[in-house]
Amino acid sequence: MPLAFCGSENHSAAYRVDQGVLNNGCFVDALNVVPHVFLLFITFPILFIGWGSQSSKVHIHHSTWLHFPGHNLRWILTFMLLFVLVCEIAEGILSDGVTESHHLHLYMPAGMAFMAAVTSVVYYHNIETSNFPKLLIALLVYWTLAFITKTIKFVKFLDHAIGFSQLRFCLTGLLVILYGMLLLVEVNVIRVRRYIFFKTPREVKPPEDLQDLGVRFLQPFVNLLSKGTYWWMNAFIKTAHKKPIDLRAIGKLPIAMRALTNYQRLCEAFDAQRKDIQGTQGARAIWQALSHAFGRRLVLSSTFRILADLLGFAGPLCIFGIVDHLGKENDVFQPKTQFLGVYFVSSQEFLANAYVLAVLLFLALLLQRTFLQASYYVAIETGINLRGAIQTKIYNKIMHLSTSNLSMGEMTAGQICNLVAIDTNQLMWFFFLCPNLWAMPVQFS
Repeated sequence: MPLAFCGSENHSAAYRVDQGVLNNGCFVDALNVVPHVFLLFITFPILFIGWGSQSSKVHIHHSTWLHFPGHNLRWILTFMLLFVLVCEIAEGILSDGVTESHHLHLYMPAGMAFMAAVTSVVYYHNIETSNFPKLLIALLVYWTLAFITKTIKFVKFLDHAIGFSQLRFCLTGLLVILYGMLLLVEVNVIRVRRYIFFKTPREVKPPEDLQDLGVRFLQPFVNLLSKGTYWWMNAFIKTAHKKPIDLRAIGKLPIAMRALTNYQRLCEAFDAQRKDIQGTQGARAIWQALSHAFGRRLVLSSTFRILADLLGFAGPLCIFGIVDHLGKENDVFQPKTQFLGVYFVSSQEFLANAYVLAVLLFLALLLQRTFLQASYYVAIETGINLRGAIQTKIYNKIMHLSTSNLSMGEMTAGQICNLVAIDTNQLMWFFFLCPNLWAMPVQFS
């Protein structure tokens, strides 16, 4: 089969520009390659120079590591961008499989965009670890160019009456939204940090914990990918394979996870509850104070758990689609809709392909395990912090008790031990298992 960027069929409309250059679908696809090539040529030398200037042994403990504004949002949008680009590549391959010659413009721009998206997040990660935001100007230019070129493609689809029934139209619209949101994230970094276009940039110091080499628990400071995969723990795992690890190897806890910090947070919640004259009193007030101090993390854990359970429905649906596709193996896939000289695949035709469903099944299972593990981690961390805060508060209260309270039997040593050990452990286990309460309806369904 002949190979060409725009195809090599006789009398192909892919090379016609008599109705305008931008009305040629192949030219618009070629135009979409320009931003990705720009980013690859700009960032590769900077990355190689940066890695070459470092020592041969790179450590994950960076004293200059600072999360820029919108750090987690940028990573989430990048993951979504990579998923949409994979779908665009698959859609282009399916469309190209039924043509007389290969049309590289159906999937090669998406492949270049995938490489550029991976490069952008690697480039951003290295800029964060070095705390040198001025190099983000390359990403600002890239997101701007990518948003403009993809918007042009989307507008031309509208001009040719291509609608939501075609998957390529939906994917292009999603890419316009994602590139636009990434551009807004980049503009927000400029607004907050003022590293360009402002006379006085805003200097932000890295977290105090990173300046202390004794702190080796880096979960709060690493990027979102490392948080989800616990990649930063490789050093501990390698050390544990060689010899048993001790407290010296584990190091100190970050400030935010220490008992004193959580105790102060809990005291602030109790003080706010006391100042509220119209607020509830008694046991309900205690629960409200606990929810005010630690409720957000519990809601986050519950959200992760519900997402993981919802992704559990993807497995049976994908397997059903794969079996149904294999039962119709005699049916030849043939898109019926043609625009701009090439075939367009509908969403139904795309999801009827067994290979596509197999990839979606793998991604769904991967996301399910990731969300489930994240839910467990957040719930366990919150429960441990809660226990440390309450134990510190009880200990502080005991230190203010007079000896007469103990001698008169108002408070016995057994009651104190129960409060410090048993009751706090019960509260901790409640926080451990609380996300299961909200997940039960989804699991039963």
